[in-house]
Amino acid sequence: MGLVKLGEGMMRVEPTGQACGAVVTGIDLAAPLAAEQVAAIRAAWLQHHVLVFPEQRLSDDDLEAFTLAMGGFGEDPFIAPIPGRQHIIAVARAADETTPVFAETWHTDWSFQARPPAGTCLYGIAIPPQGGDTLFANQHMVLDALPPDLRARIEGLMAIHSAQKAYAPEGFYGARDTGRSMTIRPSEAARATQLHPFIRRHPETGREGLFGCLGYIIGFEGMADEEALPLLVELYHWQGQERFQYRHRWQKNMLVMWDNRSVLHAATGGYQGHARRLHRTTIAAA
Repeated sequence: MGLVKLGEGMMRVEPTGQACGAVVTGIDLAAPLAAEQVAAIRAAWLQHHVLVFPEQRLSDDDLEAFTLAMGGFGEDPFIAPIPGRQHIIAVARAADETTPVFAETWHTDWSFQARPPAGTCLYGIAIPPQGGDTLFANQHMVLDALPPDLRARIEGLMAIHSAQKAYAPEGFYGARDTGRSMTIRPSEAARATQLHPFIRRHPETGREGLFGCLGYIIGFEGMADEEALPLLVELYHWQGQERFQYRHRWQKNMLVMWDNRSVLHAATGGYQGHARRLHRTTIAAA
């Protein structure tokens, strides 16, 4: 456990013991944060990639204030914000909903943007008694563990990112996706593409890792689909292996903050018959 003295208090940072993640206590995120508190949280975030803050009673104003303190708001396309807010979306599912669980495949948020968000904050409001865990996969560890021949095949590749498979009108969340609690807004704009290095250096720590995966990545620049897609599938199975994971179990009033530049994440189901609601913001690129 790490202890960080902040004024008269002490912030505790306890690693999960898994591939990433730490639980942070001894700090009230509903109170205004001093510069030294922001610096301590960001330092722990860069070290552990996923931070868990239990027992935080946050209003939507508090969630927005914390997001601003961590770096400002990122852009959230294709999903409508909650009423009265511009930067908060609800990740929600009704108890009787039968649509596929939202975001149940590995991804990093909005990687198809020119400047993807540095991080994401997710706050638990209605949490089912079982199921609904979020999985995180440490992409620095994945790169370090890749066999040399597989790494050689991806060295220097530029990945083509796009939201088309998810949010184009015929995409997974397009016109045929009905009966969902979330207000998703498919668009022709989802067909746009953006290049990012697949082996990417973290802009703050300098550590190399894999950035993104099959889904938002639809190919590699200069490589035929017949070669790129099997390679992406092979990599996808590497990127989500259990040894690289932290499995997060939710509680009400818990805030989780993760680094999109370091981890993939995926939702899980297993809570049929129970409602689930979390409020989400994204943190702008550093």
